[in-house]
Order: sequence, then structure tokens, then C-alpha cells
Amino acid sequence: MHAHAVAAVATAALGATVLLSPVSDSHPVRAAQPMVVAHRGASAYAPENTLAAIDKAARLGFSWVENDVQRTRDGELVVLHDDSLARTTNVEAVFPGRAPWKVKDFTASEIARLDAGSWFSSAFAGARVPTLERYMRRVERNHEKLLLEVKNPELYPGIEKQIMKTVSNEGWLDPAHRSRLIVQSFSADSIRTVHRLEPTLTTGYLGRPKIAELSGYARFADLVNPSYADLSANYVSAVHALKGPHGKPLRLLTWTVNDAATARKVRGYGVDGIITNKPDVVRTALSAS
Repeated sequence: MHAHAVAAVATAALGATVLLSPVSDSHPVRAAQPMVVAHRGASAYAPENTLAAIDKAARLGFSWVENDVQRTRDGELVVLHDDSLARTTNVEAVFPGRAPWKVKDFTASEIARLDAGSWFSSAFAGARVPTLERYMRRVERNHEKLLLEVKNPELYPGIEKQIMKTVSNEGWLDPAHRSRLIVQSFSADSIRTVHRLEPTLTTGYLGRPKIAELSGYARFADLVNPSYADLSANYVSAVHALKGPHGKPLRLLTWTVNDAATARKVRGYGVDGIITNKPDVVRTALSAS
């Protein structure tokens, strides 16, 4: 792909948000509406990282959903946040003698037996931990876009290549789908690997590098995505001042914002997107002010 086409794909992945860079923390410049990303699906209303959660996000009218990817003992990619199954499944009851119930110690067929919904509400009893393939097919069916997090890559050597293979097999590396996919991680090494494997793909680093270090991250990441608690208008402006690997200004998504006041605050800083468990609350806050 030619350089200008690559840049266009990277820009399209973030939508049409246009920013006015803040000048100072005391006088932030109001930005255009940030994109809103449903964190682990609409996880305030359905069990996180399940098909029910992304279905709920779709019913609420949100196109961007975020998920977490880990790997089973027999090499299957599954969508789950924790490296342990204990918090969000009934694994302790089904496999009582296998503490600490790490994902990497269970096969895909064993995990498929687990209830991943009852912990949240009896209304979701019987929900399962989805494989990445099944999850992506539901995202496709819902006409959604995906912010995919490579979770705990240090536990799963080679997981980046495996994720890229799955993404490719599901047809998500063609130009139309590539604009609907961002891959992020807390591991800079993991994102470097993804960028090396698929240079045209949009990538994000989760965290808040020092301003002096941002130029190094801009070599392999199109976005820098810190917690809202670590943000300032000056920091957002510093991110926007740099160009990423596709020749476009770096962008910034912040997490996890679940209340109206914080949503309005970070919008004022000029963020490009807000990751939230309550996308409807954030949307209402942004549209009302």
C-alpha cells in the first residue's frame, strides 16, 4: 500500500474527530466530540467481554467496542480480561482443585464449559467466554469496530502473530476492515511487534509515557492511551504535536470514564476518544454541553 493510502487508513480508524489543541491546563480549548468506545462491550449493563456485552453496545447505538485477548493451554485465543478465570466465571465450582485458575492452564474445551454470565446477573446465566473468532464474527454481524487489547503478552509468547493470523483469517486486514480495527497493549514491545507484522494497521500504546519519550512511541504507535487520572490539557497537546508511524498526528483515547463530569473534563482537554463502561452516560454528557 502506498504511503498516502496507509495514512488514510490510520486516520479513518479514528473517525472524523477534528481537534483544536489545548494551550494550557487552565485554558483548555474545547474539542470536537470524541469517539466513544464501549469498554469490554457495554460492560456496565452486561457481563464484560461476552457477546451479550457487545450486543448491548450495538443496541445502544455504539460502533466501537473494546476487548481483551488471552490464550488457552492448547493455543486457542479467548476474550477475557483477567489472566485468571476466577472473577468472571464459575471455574472454582467446576474445577475446584485447580487454583489459581489461570487461563493458560485450561484448554479451550474446558473454558467453554464455564458460565461467564451468572457472576454479573442471573439474567445472563449460561453466557460463555467467547473465542476471538466467535467474538469477531459477532462484531462483524453487528457492524461494529474493534479496539483489541493484547493482554498479558509476556504470558503468551508469540500471541501477536497468532492474533494477526486470526484477524487475517476473519477478513479484517482488507482496507475496509482495517479502518475498523485498532490493536493496543500496555506492552510497548507487543505493539512494536504488531506494527512490524502489519505495518498498515493502526496501533495504540496503553499508558502515559513522559512527554520527552513520546517521540519514541510515535515510531510504532498511532495512539497513546492513558488513564483519565493521568491526563492534562498540556499532555494531550504534546501528543497531538507529534506524528505517528503513518505520518498523521498522534491521537489519544482515555480510559475508563464512567461519569458525566469526567467525560466533559477530558473532552475539554481535547482527547480523541473516551473508553467507558457506560457509553450512554458519556454520550449524553457530551451532547448536553
